[in-house]
Amino acid sequence: MTQSPPLRSPCPPGTCNCGREQLLETSGSGVRILLLTRNEEKRLLERLENLRSLDDLHHMQRRMYEQLGIRLTVEPGYNEVRSMRGIAIHIDEQPGLCRKTRQSIPAAIRRGLERNPEIAYRLLDAHDLLRDA
Repeated sequence: MTQSPPLRSPCPPGTCNCGREQLLETSGSGVRILLLTRNEEKRLLERLENLRSLDDLHHMQRRMYEQLGIRLTVEPGYNEVRSMRGIAIHIDEQPGLCRKTRQSIPAAIRRGLERNPEIAYRLLDAHDLLRDA
């Protein structure tokens, strides 16, 4: 008899529109997002806050997609980038991904970029910072 891994506990009624119940009714690989329990979410956010390099950020993006199915894009915004708020961080809509988690992941990445601004500079360089000069 195999024991299934713990799934994320449901949000209080009326506070979230994650679609957890509908996701549980359908079988498939989409259920893997529910493996992100509250403790695992805390570990993920801590890891995102302590990014070491741009390669580390790209590695985390790949791992989040492979393990949880979360598609995350981090790129310079359309306008000038004067602060970390100018960096566009987007998470694709996904059933089962809690509203709070969808907000806390970009916030953790911004804190990590503020803590280590060299990553933001490398990100800007990677997207051709001086293309209009």
